[in-house]
Amino acid sequence: MDKQTAQARVQELHRLLHQYNYEYYVLDNPSVSDAEYDRLMQELIALEEQYPELKTADSPSQRVGGQPLEAFAKVEHRVPMLSLANAFNEADLRDFDRRVRQEVGDVRYVCELKIDGLAVSLRYENGYFVQGATRGDGVTGEDITENLKTIRSLPLRLKKDVTIEVRGEAYMPKKSFEMLNEQRQARGEELFANPRNAAAGSLRQLDPKVAASRNLDLFVYGVVHADELGIDSHSAALDYLDELGFKTNRERKVCQTIDEVIEFVTAWHEKRSSLPYEIDGMVIKVDSFAQQAKLGATAKSPRWAIAYKFPAEEVVTRLIDIELSVGRTGVVTPTAILEPVRVAGTIVQRASLHNEDLIREKDIRLGDYVVVKKAGDIIPEVVQALPERRTGEELPFAMPTHCPACDSELVRLDDEVALRCINPQCPAQIREGLIHFVSRNAMNIEGLGEKVIAQLFEEKLVRNVADLYTLTKEQLVLLERMGEKSATNLLNAIEASKQNSLERLLFGLGIRHVGAKAAKTLAQHFETMERLQKATKEELLSIHEIGEKMADSIVTYFAKPEVQQLIEQLRSYGVNMTYKGPKAANAEETNSYFAGKTVVLTGKLETLSRNEAKEKIEALGGKVTGSVSKKTDLVIAGEDAGSKLDKAKQLGIEIWDEARFLQEIQR
Repeated sequence: MDKQTAQARVQELHRLLHQYNYEYYVLDNPSVSDAEYDRLMQELIALEEQYPELKTADSPSQRVGGQPLEAFAKVEHRVPMLSLANAFNEADLRDFDRRVRQEVGDVRYVCELKIDGLAVSLRYENGYFVQGATRGDGVTGEDITENLKTIRSLPLRLKKDVTIEVRGEAYMPKKSFEMLNEQRQARGEELFANPRNAAAGSLRQLDPKVAASRNLDLFVYGVVHADELGIDSHSAALDYLDELGFKTNRERKVCQTIDEVIEFVTAWHEKRSSLPYEIDGMVIKVDSFAQQAKLGATAKSPRWAIAYKFPAEEVVTRLIDIELSVGRTGVVTPTAILEPVRVAGTIVQRASLHNEDLIREKDIRLGDYVVVKKAGDIIPEVVQALPERRTGEELPFAMPTHCPACDSELVRLDDEVALRCINPQCPAQIREGLIHFVSRNAMNIEGLGEKVIAQLFEEKLVRNVADLYTLTKEQLVLLERMGEKSATNLLNAIEASKQNSLERLLFGLGIRHVGAKAAKTLAQHFETMERLQKATKEELLSIHEIGEKMADSIVTYFAKPEVQQLIEQLRSYGVNMTYKGPKAANAEETNSYFAGKTVVLTGKLETLSRNEAKEKIEALGGKVTGSVSKKTDLVIAGEDAGSKLDKAKQLGIEIWDEARFLQEIQR
């Protein structure tokens, strides 16, 4: 086929594949078989390989994922992507309606499902998709164009040659989420907690091929400056998006009164589980753009819209058994084994019972029907038993007197609620200690999931954390599902961990009462492991935030001969023993706003993780605490900030949004 004929055929294939793609992923009404679609796609790829100059940015072949990126470029939003204020009950919705009507009079609302995903902005020029970005801090996001191209419901070319910017929500359907977690579990990798995290993680992959494999989807819900296109309402803008070929959510309704809104919200709260994707609430918007303009916005959110958040979903299932696990500190924790049930988007078979006292207080028995919910829509827990459904065959539960892993006698220390195994050779504690050592906030050794650790332990390849640094490729390739490439990657990750700063090692060692924050404080103060090992209780107590219990624990830990031997082993294997981070800033030595201030972080930050934000504040002389009090100087509130933000407002404490925080730390 000559080039001219090939060009005509490529254009025809573009037309056909775009149409079939739209029918399948947007209309859910395919007109050709999968085999026919695949045949045409392969024909297109072959022609583009033969004539590379015919491959264009809007080609359907571009959805499989291009070359890996080195990093994401920053994108400044032309119009800020504001977050929405929240409503949690009917009273909040009626209060919103009252405020709106006081300002603009009679009003019409549009109600839409609040998709639990990642907000994105999409830009088209003359009908062609040219750029997609994350929300970021609302002012600046990240360019994820190549990853967004892999979403098949996103049109690479619109049905009209318009230049337009739209906003939407990228999400992971329930089936895709379950399939992804099954794959990760089989590889011994950490599971995603929910579809939203999975979608966000997928779209922030530097390799677009990874994003392509995750089967994401997209709903578009808004047009930037729609009024400039002659559109006068939000409902009309949604219809216009349909005309352009975008996928909008059809489960929407124009409501004439707040009573209609509440009725619609209530109905979807009851049937949300029937959807093939997760929603965590409803979005209610004033329909008229003229009224929206009159209502305006605060620095953080528009006054013409509100997000109603559903209460945590509670379901009933049967408690089959109570399983005991031994943690790295020896605490024996009971976990409910349940008949599988879907809760807030995932199948739950296990739920936390915390401790024996809670089981007794809630009178939870083996065989009971119980109410289960996810705390924060993440961690499953048993709320209560349902004694009225008992048959008489249910059995009371009693905690054992001996460790289920090593049969040592269990004890209660210092009036603790928890039962604890104090045998230092307990295999369960050693295994859990290894898992903790390699975790993200400790030595961060990627590829060493719980399943791999369990295999290494069972094969007697590791008995303590130092043994990790003696592993060889020959040993690793014999493990289940561990090929040569995976073994090489794991060894590289183990080698890279040797360069971690001292605080990661300290936290990874699992010293009792020493969390990540205390490990950072100790590393900053002593700077080397050797100096910390020699520290007296008095020296430790002189450090701000190091109390009596922690000081005793540290001195006791480093006095143990087996600990001294372990640290010497790690040192001989090349593990770094010095602090590499910024020195703790001193209020007298820095001009930073944060110097000497007590700061609380709340809500979801888009640009930084909570740990990264904390590190930046501490490096500038601030102190980050977990609760708001009269001693708090500043609260930094991200998206979906809750009770801490409310308390800060009550106490009159200064509040910043993420954009203001980023502006300060970048000075």
